[in-house]
Amino acid sequence: MELIVIWPEQNGEHRLKSVLTYALKDIQILQTIRDPGELRSAASQGKLQKKHLLFAAFLGESGINLNLYGMMEILRTCPGCLKDSVGGILIDGTGEYYTKSAGREVARTANRAGCWFVGRPLTEGTGSLQNYSIIAANEKCTLHEAYLESARDLAKRVASFQKPAYQRPRMLCIHSCNPSTSNTLMLWNEVKKNLPSGIEMREISLRNGAIRDCAGCPYDMCMYFSRNSGCFYGGPIVEEVYPALEECNSLLLLCPNYNDALGANLTAFINRLTALFRKKPFADKCLFSLIVSGYSGGDILERQLIGSLNMNKSFILPGNFAMAETANAPGSIMEIRDIQKKAAAFADHISACMGMERRGIHDTV
Repeated sequence: MELIVIWPEQNGEHRLKSVLTYALKDIQILQTIRDPGELRSAASQGKLQKKHLLFAAFLGESGINLNLYGMMEILRTCPGCLKDSVGGILIDGTGEYYTKSAGREVARTANRAGCWFVGRPLTEGTGSLQNYSIIAANEKCTLHEAYLESARDLAKRVASFQKPAYQRPRMLCIHSCNPSTSNTLMLWNEVKKNLPSGIEMREISLRNGAIRDCAGCPYDMCMYFSRNSGCFYGGPIVEEVYPALEECNSLLLLCPNYNDALGANLTAFINRLTALFRKKPFADKCLFSLIVSGYSGGDILERQLIGSLNMNKSFILPGNFAMAETANAPGSIMEIRDIQKKAAAFADHISACMGMERRGIHDTV
């Protein structure tokens, strides 16, 4: 197993250094990149493509690591420099804030540069390590030991990850769009018609269903219903969505940008996944999304999806998992320059991520 470690320098990183030493002791380190200049050189020469990467960073009291931001600037201005690589993220902090938001920002930036992320790609150590209280109790170990083992598990999963090549590609599309006015749904129709016939497609609209949000049932109650792929609140989520999600191997969400946030039905859908997730994690399923904003802010929804479904619910995050566009008036999405070509390119990208081109069965509709 081999890794490249991208680890921006920062004063006070003593705990992070010890965690990395423990996590990487059985893994061959091809290179450790510690400053933005090294990263720029490696990225410009294509040396970070098709690699296994571990991003590690220490955040001080302010939550800001200037070298980390310098590296993200390089990744944002070097399209494709991480193409077909796979990554994980280790963030260590001195306080209770910033570790998760920094990790999500790294993931979104690297993903836009072409990097895949394993399910649950973020290991974070807050100042108190209280975020490991449940794991430590379950494993009967200290908070620090739980942190060390989580970091080691992440490093091994990243180093051994192989991209999926599904024998029977099946995609589930979830949305709650208005068919007559939704720019997001119009964009999906353009993408869908370019997907190969080899992908089995199922589309579920949550628009007309009574979607109840998760109410946080006690753990034992949630597990009781989970064992039967159910949920106390039942309804369309249990009757239609759960079975479809169990059968699919990729999930695509249509996400109009409402007030810089996911819509209520999609948010409820994500929250209600907990019961099914407790039965079996989604670590073998890929996540894709189409995001359309009326004004701006598509990147905010990308971070929400990464945080909730990749980092929390374990979905695989393929490189460039989302296509984001800006369109306001109904139908204006089709007025965007080269939108048909962009939609076709995203359809080809989905097909490749599901392993169809690698198996030689990609046929264009």
